[in-house]
Amino acid sequence: MTHILYGAPLSLYSGKARAYLDWKNIDYREVLATPDIHREVIIPNVGRSVIPVVQTADGSILQDTTRIIDHFEQSEGGPSIYPDTPRQRLAALLLETFGDEWLVIPAMHYRWNYNEEWVYGEFGKTAAPDATPDEQYEVGKKAGQRFRGFVPMLGISEATIPAIEQSYETLLADLNAHFSEHDFLFGSRPSIGDYGLIGPLYAHNYRDPESGKIMERLAPQVAAWVRRMVEVEKPLSGTFLPDDDIPGTLLPILRRMMDEQLPYLERVSSMLGDWLAENPDTELPRAVGMADFTVEGVTGQRIAVPFSLWMLQRALDFYASLEDPDKRECDKLLVQIGGVELLDLSSSPRLTFENHVLTAV
Repeated sequence: MTHILYGAPLSLYSGKARAYLDWKNIDYREVLATPDIHREVIIPNVGRSVIPVVQTADGSILQDTTRIIDHFEQSEGGPSIYPDTPRQRLAALLLETFGDEWLVIPAMHYRWNYNEEWVYGEFGKTAAPDATPDEQYEVGKKAGQRFRGFVPMLGISEATIPAIEQSYETLLADLNAHFSEHDFLFGSRPSIGDYGLIGPLYAHNYRDPESGKIMERLAPQVAAWVRRMVEVEKPLSGTFLPDDDIPGTLLPILRRMMDEQLPYLERVSSMLGDWLAENPDTELPRAVGMADFTVEGVTGQRIAVPFSLWMLQRALDFYASLEDPDKRECDKLLVQIGGVELLDLSSSPRLTFENHVLTAV
């Protein structure tokens, strides 16, 4: 029995998992996550309707792309997407957090404000794969409205959209400069950071037609990187740059993370601490309120998501595990990218993600 990936072509995180499984040369088959699959497989095993989900050959259920990736990194061996050296590994973990948890903002903006009618058809292909295109559109519109409703909760509004687009276009320019010189973030092998970025940049910003045209026009080297990531020609290949080198072309991208995402994470950490003090022994909600965030000088509000802190905690735990010489090298990197205050978040409430549930320890 091979492994099974339950996912969908339009799903951001399915794109991340699929790209990794292909590069890792995992023996798997993908099963479309139809309503029947959600009802019969996903909800009974995970407790909620979510994709992607992997059922391993022994019947175990994995949910969340980071959990999926780490499972196969440990079980399969071979070349790893985690750099061995401290600066590259820390930067890769940070960029996974940036992609997974922050770039969902431009991903959802461009999907729903540039591609809405097309996306309803895509939802219909997943919900009713055997229906006619017209029937799929109608079914997909009903299913898609729930996701359309998330847009304001992510901080996407008339006030913030110009800033979101300015930030995204500048990010594309910075990534385009980097991928003009390097196949992947840290050399000729994809890293966990590449997989963080590929979810939003492929499944929404490249695959959706109108936003795909924008990427091809503004950042053709980013589009070429997307294709390298999702059309894997040589699994398990490539190397990371020698001497723990962080290319100078990555520094503006890391600085953008620290400028935009770090202050938001600091607010979420504070809000989570307050929420836990008021709600001891209570299951964590998906969000603990609305938090201010600022992009390109424009401030809005978006849901305060504790899961983002769990993702960041992985990078902070790696930093904490380092010996002093390696820590000093990472400290130099944090100074370069304006991320010294990142270390203050090591005192955030401790989180675990086990059995598909996020819990405060």
